[in-house]
Amino acid sequence: MKTIIAACSQNLSGSRASVQTALRTLLAVPWPSQRDIHSGLQLLAVLQWVLSFLLLGTVSLLVLVYLLFTSFWSISVLYLAWIIFDWDTPEKGGRRLPSLRRWTVWKHFRDYFPVKLVKTHDLSPRHNYIIGSHPHGILCVGAFCNFITGSTGFQELFPGIQSFLTTLAGNFRLPLFREYLMSGGLCPVTRRAIGYLLSQNGTGNAVAIVIGGAAESLSCRPGVTTLILRNRKGFVRMALQHGAFLVPSFSFGENDLFRQVVFEEGSWMRSIQQRFQKVMGFAPCVFYGRGLTSSRSRGFLPYARPITTVVGEPVAVPKVRNPSREMVDKYHEMYICALLKLFNENKTKYGLSETDELHIL
Repeated sequence: MKTIIAACSQNLSGSRASVQTALRTLLAVPWPSQRDIHSGLQLLAVLQWVLSFLLLGTVSLLVLVYLLFTSFWSISVLYLAWIIFDWDTPEKGGRRLPSLRRWTVWKHFRDYFPVKLVKTHDLSPRHNYIIGSHPHGILCVGAFCNFITGSTGFQELFPGIQSFLTTLAGNFRLPLFREYLMSGGLCPVTRRAIGYLLSQNGTGNAVAIVIGGAAESLSCRPGVTTLILRNRKGFVRMALQHGAFLVPSFSFGENDLFRQVVFEEGSWMRSIQQRFQKVMGFAPCVFYGRGLTSSRSRGFLPYARPITTVVGEPVAVPKVRNPSREMVDKYHEMYICALLKLFNENKTKYGLSETDELHIL
């Protein structure tokens, strides 16, 4: 009996010593610093944004289809009925939630890169505007952060101006994803949707359009400053029809966020990309960024590179119901000149050299 008691006492002493050793080891581990915590929050903010844009619509669609074959089929039916009832809302100004723009998560998103908005001229609330956003990049990070979230102070820099951002109309056919987009102030890049904001929503509206679109994303890579703009004139025609001033903007650093495998013109892979783009509206880019656990690993998250979006001087545009081709060409050329001026005056301030030129195709 004494032997058993002695053995138990020895085990208890050993267990107590083991616990004490474990506690000492735990306390010796350095706690994460405030900087580490902020870095982690920034990474999570970017992760949720990337996953939302890449997966939210597709996953929601698959879940609703799956529910149709379960006892919860009524959820899918009710939501389908809601989409049919709400079909035209995206093209009538959407359903913006101002509180979403003020989410703290967008401040962490901004600080990850970081993203900065620079104002060069005032925008009067008495007019409406079409802001040309350049370049497209892979995921339009600069345009989203500056024109959809309030983290970079757009409303403070341009008081009385309400900003919108256009994206592919097909995105508004995806369940739940459409609600997410509309709540932030995104609208379809269609004549009807843009025309509504410029004519039926009063004044003080600034509709940002990423003019280069999917075709421009195929040439996105670090150090490249090539825009597809020469034959993109529809936005100028709309500006004339509604008397909306044209405003150039350029996001320096946008093309540095990802590395892309660029296929040469004429190659079979390039042909597949271009055909896919014409059918689906977006281009299947082969790109990579950093991984989730380390900036040195490869993954789908953007690299932390500074983005500075400079908003230039507005080009005054008259209201002409049926502008001629010559008038459209005239104001299109004026817009290009304003964009080139903006680029040349700011390129050396934000990471480019004096010899870098903006190539417009």
